[in-house]
Amino acid sequence: MADSLRAPKVLIADPDRWSAELLVELVRKARCDAHLEVLQDSQSVLEHCRASWPDLLIVDYGLPGIGGLELLREVRRQRRHPPVPFFLITDRVDAASVRAALPLAPTAYLAKPFNAEDLLQRLRNLLLEPGEEVACPLPSSLPMQRLEEYLAEARETSSGAPLLKVVHEALDHAMQAHKRDLAELQPLFFQDPQLTGQLIAAANSAGQHLGNSCQTLEQALGRLGSQHSLNLALGLALQRSVDLTDPLLLPHGERIWQQCQRTAELARWLAQCLEGDGERCYAAGLLHLLGDLAVLRSIQSWLDLGGEALTAEQVEEALRIHAAPFGSALRTRWRLPLELRQLIAAAYQLGGGVYSKDALIVHIAKLAAELPEGEDAAPLAKHKAARMLGLDAALLASLPNLGVSAQASASSTKSSRS
Repeated sequence: MADSLRAPKVLIADPDRWSAELLVELVRKARCDAHLEVLQDSQSVLEHCRASWPDLLIVDYGLPGIGGLELLREVRRQRRHPPVPFFLITDRVDAASVRAALPLAPTAYLAKPFNAEDLLQRLRNLLLEPGEEVACPLPSSLPMQRLEEYLAEARETSSGAPLLKVVHEALDHAMQAHKRDLAELQPLFFQDPQLTGQLIAAANSAGQHLGNSCQTLEQALGRLGSQHSLNLALGLALQRSVDLTDPLLLPHGERIWQQCQRTAELARWLAQCLEGDGERCYAAGLLHLLGDLAVLRSIQSWLDLGGEALTAEQVEEALRIHAAPFGSALRTRWRLPLELRQLIAAAYQLGGGVYSKDALIVHIAKLAAELPEGEDAAPLAKHKAARMLGLDAALLASLPNLGVSAQASASSTKSSRS
């Protein structure tokens, strides 16, 4: 950069929210003090450049308006010296498209899905001088709000849950590795509620323009593809940098993660027994406590800013009041498919009207997952949802433990019921 002491201005132009957020996190990882502007159409980019030229443009080829290539042409017509660095991200990798772009001298012509590690290194090379390091200390000022006020404001902007530790470590390794097969990470993704929810949301974004909605992680990964899925997961991991470190919050986080996993596995097991949609039920079970995790992360952020230590009763009260609104706000903001949102809501209450088989399954799975360890689930046979599903006490008493045994048990039970 011309002036390495000055924080660079970086303009990101991508109509797809999830790709834009990934690019934002990669820029922040490369240069934490960068001034970022995110725009979604060509005209806005041109107007912004006329007012103040950025130090770097990262633009999607399919940008609404004149498009990324013509935007690059307009930028080069300004004949700025030195030329403004311009990264063009595109799914057009045929020889004719490449030849059309080369005379305009893009700083980088990155094929979709790009390699996040490679792009991060390019950003570091461009935004940092050799050997230069930029320190960005955490805010040290005390919060001006009580916890209740802080949570009320954080609900609509919360980044959601902290990252599950095992997933965080695996993704951190993937960022440093030369190549990482998504197949190695996919089983870990199935454990993390927020990665599941956000990858499903990304697969349904306007940028995908493909058929029916995805409602399971498997469907989302198939649509996004290996590299793009891994890229998005890495970006989400960078974004979710807050860990639960407070000794009062950590046990809550572990308990809620385990409850999400338990509900998801029981829902899938029951769906396999009853010929429901196992993967949809699993996704709904995994996501139903996302609001609780988001509240815990926000409380941790408040404490990191200088908030006073809390009592166990205050944490419980915050979860009771804010978990449901946080979860609803996240699912709405991500634009998860309505059918999946309704299935998640069924974990809490069935409401009126006609009940789908999957909704009844998720509801019973949540009730079973909440039972104390070792307690017999047979009494749940008296529950309305169990009666409507035709679940008897014997089957409920045989609910499996966590893990692979659940799937194996479901297969054998389904065979015996046939």
